[in-house]
Amino acid sequence: MSITLEKFWSLINEKLTHWLEITIKNLPNMVIALVIFIVFLALSKWISGWIKKLLNRIFESSQIAGLITGICRMVIIVIGFFFALDIMGLSKAVASLLAGAGIIGLAIGFAFQDMTENLIAGIVMGIRKPFRVGDIIEAGDTFGTVERINLRNTLIENFYGQMAIVPNKILFKNELLNYSRLRKRRIEVPVGISYADDVDKARDVLTVAINDLDGVIKQSETAVYASEFADSSVNLLVWFWIDYPGEIGFMEMRHKAVATIHKTLEQNDILIPFPIRTLDFNAKGGHSLQDIQSQDK
Repeated sequence: MSITLEKFWSLINEKLTHWLEITIKNLPNMVIALVIFIVFLALSKWISGWIKKLLNRIFESSQIAGLITGICRMVIIVIGFFFALDIMGLSKAVASLLAGAGIIGLAIGFAFQDMTENLIAGIVMGIRKPFRVGDIIEAGDTFGTVERINLRNTLIENFYGQMAIVPNKILFKNELLNYSRLRKRRIEVPVGISYADDVDKARDVLTVAINDLDGVIKQSETAVYASEFADSSVNLLVWFWIDYPGEIGFMEMRHKAVATIHKTLEQNDILIPFPIRTLDFNAKGGHSLQDIQSQDK
């Protein structure tokens, strides 16, 4: 029994001695590795602070800037950690960690594909800046003012007072109209006049009347076009430009235009006709009105 205990303690002593020798032998490398890791920690803090200041100027969303800053800092720390392991002679551990990180990253990418897609779309839109907070945009069925740009989605308040939460990938992939980028918008008002009236006269008087309205810009481009022959009228399209967003809202300017068009046509004795139906009783294959009346008698 005593021989077995002596052998056991001897083996433990050998292992401890071996480990101690290895530790003493690698102590300089461990110190250097620790110093390098501390340097990378300090470097990551300094670089991430500089990157955050730069990104806050580029991106509208502080969340996007914070995410990219955090990723950059983590990458620098991981690089320092791998350098430290390599200096300590743990190259195999470095390779194993890299392989494991790749597998984990692939698994996370598949598991959170939708979330990742929205994040990437949010970052790319933050760089391209197709719209900013306060812009009026239209995307699919959503039309309103951008209230907030997040990492995964964008909040848009529509003109009915409702908040729409739109995933960033939808705004990134699909057609998007920004009404605030060029700061102007064209209003189109359709109106019909009777066939007995002069189209050119209506065009001239309406152009002058629209240009007299406050809020109309680019007056040389104000135009009235005949668009089609309808059942009861010749249909016209009245086009003009306004500042958008401007002091006078879109709907208010449209209201003023409709009222002005109605008043101008009335003052110039140009008729906006009601629907008219003409009955032709003498069409081919039919009977004249006189024959029908005689038959009734």
